[in-house]
Amino acid sequence: MNGKRVAGTVAIALFSALAALLIYTSFFERPLVVEERGSVMEQPVQFTSNRIMADGVIDFSPVAERVVHAVVHVKTKTIREYSYRNPIFEYFYGETPGQSQEVPGFGSGVIISSDGYIITNNHVIEGANEVEVTLNDNRTFPAVVIGRDPSTDIAVLKIDSKGLPWVEYGDSDDLRLGEWVLAIGNPFNLTSSVTAGIVSAKGRSLGLLEDQYRIESFIQTDAALNRGNSGGALVNTRGELIGITSAILSPSGAYAGNSFAIPTSIVAKVVEDLREYGEVQRAIIGVNIRDITSDDLEELNLDAATGVLVTGITENGAAEDAGMKEGDIIVGVDGRKVSTASELQEAIGKKRPGDKATISVMRKGKNQEFNVTLRNLSGTTEIVKVGEGGGTIFGVNFQPLSDREKSEAGISSGMRVASVGEGRLRDLGIRRGDIVTSINGKEINTLTDIRNATDNGSNLTSIFGIQTNGTEFRYIFR
Repeated sequence: MNGKRVAGTVAIALFSALAALLIYTSFFERPLVVEERGSVMEQPVQFTSNRIMADGVIDFSPVAERVVHAVVHVKTKTIREYSYRNPIFEYFYGETPGQSQEVPGFGSGVIISSDGYIITNNHVIEGANEVEVTLNDNRTFPAVVIGRDPSTDIAVLKIDSKGLPWVEYGDSDDLRLGEWVLAIGNPFNLTSSVTAGIVSAKGRSLGLLEDQYRIESFIQTDAALNRGNSGGALVNTRGELIGITSAILSPSGAYAGNSFAIPTSIVAKVVEDLREYGEVQRAIIGVNIRDITSDDLEELNLDAATGVLVTGITENGAAEDAGMKEGDIIVGVDGRKVSTASELQEAIGKKRPGDKATISVMRKGKNQEFNVTLRNLSGTTEIVKVGEGGGTIFGVNFQPLSDREKSEAGISSGMRVASVGEGRLRDLGIRRGDIVTSINGKEINTLTDIRNATDNGSNLTSIFGIQTNGTEFRYIFR
């Protein structure tokens, strides 16, 4: 009898051990989904599982060792002109020619297709005369700037190569607070550096971008970033790209505990637009907005400071046509809750002119929904082609004006200055919000008009416009 009991116990133990082994190999020791032919990866560097160590700690090495091959080192060269004015010398000898200096720069980038398309930050390549990309295997290629978008700080590069390792997009909307992420880039020109951290917050707006139509809804992490990480990859533990690293907040300029990435919910749409149209298709509701604050609770009879307050409605705009009003509180887009202005901008930033959005609002304590057909910056539902919308020239980002804005300003032509970088126009005193009506004696309404009037940015003889205080400015050069 005792012998039978012992045999039964042994059988049960063996069965349990085999079952445990089967479960472990099925769920924790799956083979990687990436296949290789020689040294060329034909599939995105993506994973279905991670190894769990004996002490319960996640092993990031399979993801890190693969994704690092899809992150590149971006190097730039910028030629800057310097001049020294000496009126007495110039009186006798004429104007002194300016001197040029080559300024190097560096950052990171992420390969998103096997044929060489790369994402980086706009601020990494802005103003550069040359852009060069070095792969993780030390091969170097000249890069062409396909397009860039200052309002999201995204730029797309292209190198002439095939069969490259690349990273597949993940869903940044599904990120949870406390979830592990990896940041891969080239800080301080140290290539192929990997750091790990957790998602500290989502939907952060930092006010870093100066563009009038900026979209800031950063993923905040505690993964260590430093100068040179900009444009690198933020990936989840499955090796999917869920953000492009962009900024840190630091009193010293070095990592101080917080880093920020642009979520792929914004990145993917911007990249697709730049590749397909050469311009980002900016969709707007036609409202002025701000976050609800604690000071609004009593006045608006609210229980919590969540939602986005509509402080103004664009006349004859999409929101007005749909029935929205000033004072509405936007609480959702297409059934997804929004609590802050940055979350609303992120939700609308995924769409293009002509797309429809269901906007959920609270009005006088009651919930209502409005079906809004989104428009472009000119007030139409048309897709904007290359050169017809805004863009950067002379270091200034110009954006088109709607017919209503022109009428209010009493002008028949003009483009608004959305942001001002280094260049001649900034030296003249051109500021964000100014309206430029003509350049070199020709009226301007699109970036193509500016390029045609200035021989693609090589000639500037005059510029007229209106400052934000309503006064006119006129500059004429010999």
